[in-house]
Amino acid sequence: MSDFDFHQEIADLLSSIPYFAHVDSHTLSAIARSAIRRNYQADQVVLLEGEPSSGLFVVQEGWLKSVKTSLEGREQVLRIVGPGDVFNAIGALASSTNPGTVIALEPATLWILQPETFLRLLEEHTDLAWMIIQALAERVQRLMSQVEDLSLRSVEARLARLLLEEATGETFVRRRWDTQAEMAARLGTVLDVLNRALRRLAADGIIKVERHRILILDQERLADIADLDV
Repeated sequence: MSDFDFHQEIADLLSSIPYFAHVDSHTLSAIARSAIRRNYQADQVVLLEGEPSSGLFVVQEGWLKSVKTSLEGREQVLRIVGPGDVFNAIGALASSTNPGTVIALEPATLWILQPETFLRLLEEHTDLAWMIIQALAERVQRLMSQVEDLSLRSVEARLARLLLEEATGETFVRRRWDTQAEMAARLGTVLDVLNRALRRLAADGIIKVERHRILILDQERLADIADLDV
């Protein structure tokens, strides 16, 4: 693929992301010429917590997780990102160290905008700056909700919420990398506790666990457990 094709590829990707919806095509082309393309394999570390920030990352292909890790090696997943998502805005804005570790869950293709490029864009495009501010505010709200869940809700309630929020219709499809160990890390628990919660919900006729998906059999009862309106 030629340099022109690569630049057009990232320009097309950026134009499809709400962050950059109001950025003109000339500016997008300039951004594309300065963007760096990186490919990662499954389980490869993209960002390491505490290291200097590498800039703003845009996901073209693949899924990744942002995590905090305890001294004992236990992971708490903070966020899952996939195609079209943007991450590490805080590190790029603050010109500081990475706030968390990001790991590829499967082969992934990312584009990196250098911090100086990102900051210049914010100065030149107020619409983009407001989009970033709004996205960061929403991210803070999600983190506050996550803290509330971890502190005040049982594993069973957190599991019910995850299933309802990420299901398509009445089916929660598990991607190849979405093992029960990964689900446990997302819910802030350990595998044995998650398995017990799944078995209880299944025994009560609320869900049915299959190899690559979980079927929601009783959405109202699951919502009661999650304390959500449906």
